[in-house]
Amino acid sequence: MITDPIEGDRLAGAPHPRERFDLIGHADAEATLLAAWQSKRMPHAILLGGPQGIGKSTLAYRLARFVLAGGGDSAIDLSLSPDHPVSRQVASLSHPDLLVLRRVKADDQKNLSQVIRVEDTRRITSFFGSTSAYGGWRVCIVDAIEEMNASSANAILKLLEEPPARSLFILVSHTPGRLLPTIRSRCRRMDLKPLLEGEVAQALNSLAQDIPELDQSQIGNAAEASQGSIGRALSLILGGEDGLEILQMTRAILGKLPSIESGSVAALGDKLRGDNLGVFAEAVEDWLADAATGEDEPARLARFAEAWDKVRRATATAETYNLDRKPLVFQVFTMLSEAARG
Repeated sequence: MITDPIEGDRLAGAPHPRERFDLIGHADAEATLLAAWQSKRMPHAILLGGPQGIGKSTLAYRLARFVLAGGGDSAIDLSLSPDHPVSRQVASLSHPDLLVLRRVKADDQKNLSQVIRVEDTRRITSFFGSTSAYGGWRVCIVDAIEEMNASSANAILKLLEEPPARSLFILVSHTPGRLLPTIRSRCRRMDLKPLLEGEVAQALNSLAQDIPELDQSQIGNAAEASQGSIGRALSLILGGEDGLEILQMTRAILGKLPSIESGSVAALGDKLRGDNLGVFAEAVEDWLADAATGEDEPARLARFAEAWDKVRRATATAETYNLDRKPLVFQVFTMLSEAARG
């Protein structure tokens, strides 16, 4: 079941994580959460960290369904039948004890907001200020929390400091190290690892029946190039026949920085379209993450961090307003070159 294609926490053309009931990998994380529930030591806030597209949101909704359904002391995992009333309510976002904070359509109703809006975050006050509709737990999922601006982050921090009884915050983060220390310190942090190549292929095969556009002949190559991310693999396939080629072209240019070959950059810009911009953006963000990892002089790390913010803003703006891709590509590689040169 593929619903509204404009959702900030879902890859266009693919089912939303709340509609998925199979969890590929992350058995240890699931076992830890189940043990916490059964020992009645469920934390009030859980921070699920790790690279984008590896199943953090799928686990978040799996846990939310389990908790909202009342769990069970004899349960062997967090699964809940798709036919369960709670499953249907969560899939349609109609469960009264579930609040999901994410990027939504902007006021023009055409494009996504670039951040989780403050007015949406303020809903948590009334949500947790009232009693549970079914007398059980109330669950709030934030996906992804780094998409909150400072005002939104401060609003949720107040509740993390003094959580209401039987409340559960599930915070999804692709870059938990960039969050406010005060938020990280008030959560049970669980960092999920990238999936194995075989697990990515398994997930893609299970998605094939829900995604008619998924070319199964590309599953092997996409899984190999996915770096353990189902989302990345889907982007490569759903980006059309150019998806894998765009990834290779982007990596080739990145490998020659700080030098820039204008011809190669122009050729890449010509290939980019609305449905494969994410492939380019993810490859660039991976390069920046690797460049900023490890011990290095603070000034150099600060340059890469600044470049990261600029690249994310530029690509989000280009996607939101459907801007020409070629100027964006030149802009991004110019920023990366400057950061690499120092």
